[in-house]
Amino acid sequence: MPMTEPSADFHAFSARLGKDPLRVQGPGGNTSMKIGDVMWIKASGTELADAETKPIFVAVNRAAAQAEAAGEGDGSCKDTVIDPANTLRPSIETTFHAALDWPVVAHTHSIATLVHAISPEGRKVAIEKLADLPAVFVPYAKPGLPLTREILARVTSDTQIVILENHGLICCGTTVAETDEIMQQVEDRLQMPVLTDTTKAATTAMTGFEAVGESWIAHNPRICDLALSGSYYPDHVVFLGPALPTADHAENPPVIVKPEQGVYLRNGATSSQRAMIKCLSDCLSRLPADWTAEPIGTDAEAALLNWDAEKYRQALAAR
Repeated sequence: MPMTEPSADFHAFSARLGKDPLRVQGPGGNTSMKIGDVMWIKASGTELADAETKPIFVAVNRAAAQAEAAGEGDGSCKDTVIDPANTLRPSIETTFHAALDWPVVAHTHSIATLVHAISPEGRKVAIEKLADLPAVFVPYAKPGLPLTREILARVTSDTQIVILENHGLICCGTTVAETDEIMQQVEDRLQMPVLTDTTKAATTAMTGFEAVGESWIAHNPRICDLALSGSYYPDHVVFLGPALPTADHAENPPVIVKPEQGVYLRNGATSSQRAMIKCLSDCLSRLPADWTAEPIGTDAEAALLNWDAEKYRQALAAR
């Protein structure tokens, strides 16, 4: 199958998203471009920030990926990769990229979106803020085929914005410029200021751990309680485990919260783990005092922790 490489502006757009921690954290998020019968999609475990310097995209058979989105296959899209010598795996979210009939699709874990998407009150506000845009709201589902099914049950041919509850943002367009423009509109409308004091540092040291700049979380009773109450989006679970633990127990958590003392990352923490604790801080620091936050729940956490696809992504990130 002849393949045309994605355009330079697609690579530049992808890299710009990946370098903005208020839109993408570590290996999170993904972009795709459809060119004829081929769809180029970010590979699992790679980082959008590297889009202009590393081969992070993998070419898949567009029709085959659409068939997997329709339930023909396991949803991994591993068998849709065109070049058998390519060892990269397509993103686990390849199915919704293939199913959305737009040439350019971009998915981010936008902080502005997450602040609204983790909160019942926030979701109502987001509906009002985006009322005149071609947007739909999708309830939380496990990434992969379950999420793709939920998306397809709600989008129409005109939908260009998808707000994913407890997950993030998808924007679609006919060109890179159009996708970029509509994504910026969403960012501008959903932008939230930092509402809490984030300057408080850790007050004690912990052997085997380092105190991090997000230690303010431990000193804010409301926010600390939220951080300990559950996980609010998938990548938190993948890279930090469920919620945030308060003790260094046998499972060796990468991050620990000591209420009224600090937040601590285990020595040797990966860049992805650092990005995730910063993501939590950026999100919770913008959550209004009269908004509640709903975790994804223990069943959803267990489904992510025992998932081979995410174990693969963890291993790549660690390397």
